[in-house]
Amino acid sequence: MVVTELHLHDRLTRLSLAPELGASLVNWQVKATGQALLRHSGADALASGSPRRLACYPLAPWSNRIAEGGFARPGGWQALLPNTTHDPYPIHGSAWQQAWQVAWHSEGHARLTLVSEVPFAYQATLDIHLHEGALVLGLQVTHRDARATWYGLGLHPYFPRYPDTRLYAPAHKVWLADMGRLPSYQAPVPQPWCFNTMGELPEALVDHAFNGWPGECVIEQPSAGYRLACRASGAEHFLLFCPQGQGFFCFEPVSHPVNAHHLPGRPGLRLLQQGDALSLTFTLQYQAL
Repeated sequence: MVVTELHLHDRLTRLSLAPELGASLVNWQVKATGQALLRHSGADALASGSPRRLACYPLAPWSNRIAEGGFARPGGWQALLPNTTHDPYPIHGSAWQQAWQVAWHSEGHARLTLVSEVPFAYQATLDIHLHEGALVLGLQVTHRDARATWYGLGLHPYFPRYPDTRLYAPAHKVWLADMGRLPSYQAPVPQPWCFNTMGELPEALVDHAFNGWPGECVIEQPSAGYRLACRASGAEHFLLFCPQGQGFFCFEPVSHPVNAHHLPGRPGLRLLQQGDALSLTFTLQYQAL
């Protein structure tokens, strides 16, 4: 697959984007050294046409999985079908599986837009800024359907993982699941997953949502010579995915936990009427060590 890339740069870093692949970020690198600040996407990854093999993509109009084949909204049941071949649940919304348009583009700023009818009518905007080593991602959705609907947002960045990668991301609770089910209850964060102080990533698999997050995190990469100081707004949860034996991990700022559409009180979701909007912002500041 031949993909057209869009390029941004500032004094310290450069960024490539693939608007037609779900508004995905492809590579974010330090200009002076070529150091990858998000997981490196090679030619094969780009040619695959899959955002899941690239560096980051937006999650709208929800994040992660929804059970039961859909969810209830004031106007009736919203049916959903699985949208991948690898998961029995519809996952990460629909924005990442559609081609976005370039509204405008300058040296350090791009605005991408999507007008979607799937699974209901909404419009999405992703603003991408680069300035003095700071990457700012601003995601917004506006509900266009006549019937009110529950919304959530997120971003799905992949980060390089080294033997000495360290993380600071304080949280109050973690969402856990009974055997074979999606997460349904909260529990205190166990010590191997507690990043209230800077700590190394666990060796065992982690794939969980955490809540009570104030929106601050630091990803430190001592052997690669840098750190990312990050801040989110519109996201009181994050998902941490640390697969075993892989050279990457995911830290995803999200507005709601997994399957929030079926949790008591629908934590983190917003019921949007036609014309209402919801937004999430994530800033990643590159700092050389």
